[in-house]
Amino acid sequence: MGQAEPRSNGSRSNALVFMIGKDSHGHWVVQDQRGLRGGLFIDRAAALHFALFENGNRPQAVIMVPGVFELKISGTTPPARHLLADADVRPYSRAA
Repeated sequence: MGQAEPRSNGSRSNALVFMIGKDSHGHWVVQDQRGLRGGLFIDRAAALHFALFENGNRPQAVIMVPGVFELKISGTTPPARHLLADADVRPYSRAA
């Protein structure tokens, strides 16, 4: 019998979507849709590594945000609602 696939902290149905983009200073930003997890990173690879680690290695749950994307960690109002409604977002693609 083969080994079981590693499980993330939550079920796949409620796993977090992470957004990646650059802030106005050129830093790479990662933030989850709830505004609870995220950070600033030195390069895109580090930002992507963090997002994939935090979401259970699910590339389909990583969204690249074009334009300026400022980090806002609050835990009160999910920032993703207005970002996803107003922005031209693209799912992460390994070919990008």
